[in-house]
Amino acid sequence: MTPKNLSRSCSVVGAITLSALLLPLSTAQAAAPVSPRVTASTADAFGRVADAVFTDRTAALLDRAPAERTALGATTAGIRVPAALTRTENTALTSLHGTRSRLAALGEAYSAADTKVTVNRTRVKGPLATAWVTETTTLTYRRIRGDEPPTTGFRAHHVLTFAALPDGTWKLLSERSTDKGPRQVNEPVPTTLRRAPMAAVDAPRAATTYPAPANPKTLTGGPYDYAAMATYAETYWKNYNPAYRSFNSVGGDCTNYLSQSLKAGGWTTVASSGEEYGTWNYTASTQTDTWVGVNEWSWFTQTAKRSTPLANIYQMDVGDVMQMDFDKDGSKDHSMITSYRSASGVPYVTYHDTDTYRRSVSSLLAAYPTTAYYAYRT
Repeated sequence: MTPKNLSRSCSVVGAITLSALLLPLSTAQAAAPVSPRVTASTADAFGRVADAVFTDRTAALLDRAPAERTALGATTAGIRVPAALTRTENTALTSLHGTRSRLAALGEAYSAADTKVTVNRTRVKGPLATAWVTETTTLTYRRIRGDEPPTTGFRAHHVLTFAALPDGTWKLLSERSTDKGPRQVNEPVPTTLRRAPMAAVDAPRAATTYPAPANPKTLTGGPYDYAAMATYAETYWKNYNPAYRSFNSVGGDCTNYLSQSLKAGGWTTVASSGEEYGTWNYTASTQTDTWVGVNEWSWFTQTAKRSTPLANIYQMDVGDVMQMDFDKDGSKDHSMITSYRSASGVPYVTYHDTDTYRRSVSSLLAAYPTTAYYAYRT
């Protein structure tokens, strides 16, 4: 079984379609619209358009968010923004204001943000141009409880599609995320999540109320080095360890990355077992399904007694694991590891797909209020 055939691997596909956005071409391009060409300046403009969109979405999450968008206006770097696009983005920002309100109710807020966009490559095919961009965003936590980490950050990937028009302009047809895993906190909440029915999962769900009943964890002196797990996770959250294969293109890398972090903290591999899900192993040429599959990892930990369920996600400590079942169909979709816990009892998770550093569980609850959550003491 290959990773793409696993029961479920970190897959949430979110897309938001934008309306027409016109970008002037050069005089030479306008003279030959049937054969458009993306110059360096055109690619730069594509990037600035994307930057404006994502900057406004991130700004909507700040505790002192602007009443109106500040980056994407009627004209942005010489780009005309039609009314249809304004309506589409207003809807997106309204959704994010709801996320901000849910965060506030959970005791979390952001005081500052920084978003940068890099255009990785462009391609022209006929009258269409496609731009692949990377968004890098850092959010500064507002000091509410006083023990929050300084920042959270993520790196997201998007594809923008443009069409060349006869009058010498570009029209933006769509923008979509290409990452798997949970939506980032600045992505609008979709109205529906489509999932195929999956087999039932035995691990119990965890409560999401704060604060949680005390369930202290011994971090040192035991068989595992939880600090090493966190250090590994925070070292390779966006710069992947070349010693391991990546599974982003075949279902998602979240559980592969989780397994690496656990191994760095002392989990030993199991190459053979009489149990169906009793192995957990990675070699130069292959790996077990339990190493890379979300549900398979859970089944292994139950079989091998490597973990015990926690009653509440807020009981998680460094090295503990959280999984999410986005549509409550009984099959888990995404894995992440706790790399920081505040003194006031808020765990912060780090994960691949989308590559994310120290995201609070409160932030995930605000973005996914109807999701089923599972917590594991490792």
